[in-house]
Amino acid sequence: MINLPILMNKCRHLFSLFLIFDYISELLISIKKYYLCKKEELVKRVVVGLSGGVDSSVAAYLLKEAGYEVIGMFMRNWHDESVTLSDECPWIDDSNDALLVANQLGIPFQVIDLSKDYKERIVEYMFSEYSSGRTPNPDVLCNREIKFDVFLKAALDLGADYVATGHYCQRKENSDGSVSLMAGKDTTKDQSYFLCQLNQDQLQNTLFPIGHLEKSEVRRIAKEVGFVTADKKDSQGLCFVGKISLPEFLQQQLKIKQGSIIEVANDTAFLKEYHNIANTIENITQLAQPFLFKESDGVPVGKHQGAHFYTIGQRKGLHIGGRPKPSFVVQTDTTANIVYSGQEDAHLGLNKWALKVDKESIIYTNLNNELKEEVLEEADVRIRYRQSLQKAKLLLFPDGLYVLFDELQRGITPGQFCAWYRNDELIGSGVIQH
Repeated sequence: MINLPILMNKCRHLFSLFLIFDYISELLISIKKYYLCKKEELVKRVVVGLSGGVDSSVAAYLLKEAGYEVIGMFMRNWHDESVTLSDECPWIDDSNDALLVANQLGIPFQVIDLSKDYKERIVEYMFSEYSSGRTPNPDVLCNREIKFDVFLKAALDLGADYVATGHYCQRKENSDGSVSLMAGKDTTKDQSYFLCQLNQDQLQNTLFPIGHLEKSEVRRIAKEVGFVTADKKDSQGLCFVGKISLPEFLQQQLKIKQGSIIEVANDTAFLKEYHNIANTIENITQLAQPFLFKESDGVPVGKHQGAHFYTIGQRKGLHIGGRPKPSFVVQTDTTANIVYSGQEDAHLGLNKWALKVDKESIIYTNLNNELKEEVLEEADVRIRYRQSLQKAKLLLFPDGLYVLFDELQRGITPGQFCAWYRNDELIGSGVIQH
């Protein structure tokens, strides 16, 4: 005979167990949903500037392997093919290679046309600088104005947390929440100089995935992954544009204007006087003054097509014949349209102890390292890409920053950037005034 009370009691127990199991099941579902939401929040979105080269390809790969949500984006900065050497880094081939890499990685890919911004911010700047007798560095400006400004803003509009590039430099996070721009591990490829005008806000939103690698390691990874870019030559020329014919490029706005090339003798009196000045901090402002050549300081040795087409230290393109030794540009005067030359790169007019940086152009990567007026600082300095770091003293005055080197510097060029470092950290930079 069925004992009804006992049966009902067992049913109640079973029902309770079902309720418990149902509750646990609902709890597990809720925990899973919460975990997935949190995981989604933790996954950072990065837009990589895919240039179609091996460095940015590996940068995108490493980010994806690290768990980031990666989007590839190719910047088209130029439309005028008439001055582009098409067999040198053509943008169509580069964008196709970038697309192939993105497809292989299974990441979204976009092409963004920044040619209008590039023309307004970079090209017009180049014309203005060359016409004024200065030599600009468009790659430094492209990084400051295009890649890490216009491009960065476009990436942030896509919900990105960071942009990333294939630059050989490193990002160091500091205990106070700031970040530092460090030199790349591969000293032969270090590109921190090209990023010397980035500020703290830009660096906070930037990653450099390959900065800790040697170039050979980057190529090895690319080959292992099977990227079409693995053996591709490094690009040259303007960033995301390619190699251009500079004379043809400049002649779009700067007209040919024939003038004289005046050769200045190495024993010119005021040059000898300069090199007799003691290389001391007391003489820093005097040593930084520009050489002011006059036509009467030398002899005519040839003709040129426009002083604005030449830069200090230039050897090729002078077309001076019959001189005993190689000739170099030691100075240009775009007002009088005269190019001054000198024989040998050790010419006294081509080498100086000091320079002056335009104060308004100075940018610090981290404001914690801002220079104080009339407080002497020692630093490692670079005045061109791939130059070995030079020991120097820095002294900031109300009218500008003065830099005094331990050794003579060849070809100090107005318009180029002077960048200073401390223990592999890029501290700041500014435009060389003279």
